[in-house]
Amino acid sequence: MSEPSDPHTGAAAWRNWAGDERCGPAAILHPASIEELSAVVQRAAREGRRVRVAGAGHSFPDIACTDGLMLKLERLAEVIDVDRESGLVRVQAGITIHGLSRHLAEHGLALENLGDIDVQTIAGAVSTATHGTGAKLGNISSQVRELTLVLADGSTLSCSAQQEPEVFRAARVGLGALGVIAEVTLQCVPAFTLRGVDAPAPLEETLAGFEELALANDHFELFVFPHTDTALTRTNNRTEEPPRPRGRAADYLNDVLLTNHAFGLFCRLGRRLPARIPQINRTVTRLASRSVRVERSDAIFASPRLVRFTEMEYALPREHTTTAVRRVMEMIEQRGFAVPFPIEVRTVAPDDALISTAAGRESGFVAVHMYEGMAWEPYFRAVEAIMDELDGRPHWGKRHFQTAATLRERYPDWDRFQAVRARLDPEGRFANAWSARVLGDV
Repeated sequence: MSEPSDPHTGAAAWRNWAGDERCGPAAILHPASIEELSAVVQRAAREGRRVRVAGAGHSFPDIACTDGLMLKLERLAEVIDVDRESGLVRVQAGITIHGLSRHLAEHGLALENLGDIDVQTIAGAVSTATHGTGAKLGNISSQVRELTLVLADGSTLSCSAQQEPEVFRAARVGLGALGVIAEVTLQCVPAFTLRGVDAPAPLEETLAGFEELALANDHFELFVFPHTDTALTRTNNRTEEPPRPRGRAADYLNDVLLTNHAFGLFCRLGRRLPARIPQINRTVTRLASRSVRVERSDAIFASPRLVRFTEMEYALPREHTTTAVRRVMEMIEQRGFAVPFPIEVRTVAPDDALISTAAGRESGFVAVHMYEGMAWEPYFRAVEAIMDELDGRPHWGKRHFQTAATLRERYPDWDRFQAVRARLDPEGRFANAWSARVLGDV
């Protein structure tokens, strides 16, 4: 089960998808059953080591990093049970969203909403409140109906709205701080088809109508490149039309050559010539055109991400969303930041997980990115200052500079989460530098 990864030292080594967070765990382990998972945690307790779980590595900060034992759950990736009548599907925690969607389609089912990346493990997506867009739809964790955790002593605990409800509300967005998620039961829906329309539109007109657009469509989001006045809108709605999947050649042309390779070329040019970025962004925006797709929901939601970047995203009260976008755009111009990536804007319905970013409020999400190899911290700090003034909550799987002291007041149920954490992990078996900074000591 051990994975010594560095051929020079024999020590384990790990890095995230973006490649800018790295650590050297004492060992990287790959348990293949709940029994093996429990044994690993018991071993850690005997040896006085800490434990963290790394999913697909798609979180941007050091949330998964550890010098203790790192667990990877790709050998725990099975669909355990499917009840087509109720839509309840029980899976092991290491299954990827892509793999899960494929299995669900075979049973005529789907997840009601997804983000635009599907390589994450279901446990990682749940734990960090990963989300798609839809003003009437919650994040992925809101689709969870039961969780099985391996606790700090190696025992297992199942929780749901009926059994251990307080633990359930904490563990649905648990950040890996309560235990290791081993199994997840999800509420799925009958498979459905989406009609997706991508279209450029005037930015000010789109921002002025943002609330109406968010509420009138099943899924609405917009992208806007700094130094431009055009919104690139994406609208997905359920349809009874028969799916018209693109061929493999069309998929490659659109998703790989145009969306990734061409955009990557523009980003590399911008990194080399930062002063040209405003012109490059206007060129990229002018190249955007209207397109329509009618496909199975998961095929519409997700697309490949080959261009590497790092990201910050904030959840805001939805009424502050457009103010945040305008202020970030103005700040970029005023401060002269070279930003080759667009600002992304989405919406999410409220939920009741104790420290979900959308807990208790209708939310708008504003995300900013920076291309690999370019300085991101000054830009992200300037964005965060705006988000702080607008009652923002940082996405747990993305970069921010908050601490437990600055976050506590943003979550009405913060202390309830900490009480569950102290109960389930009193010795801090699942702690690391990230949790000490962001959640505080146990």
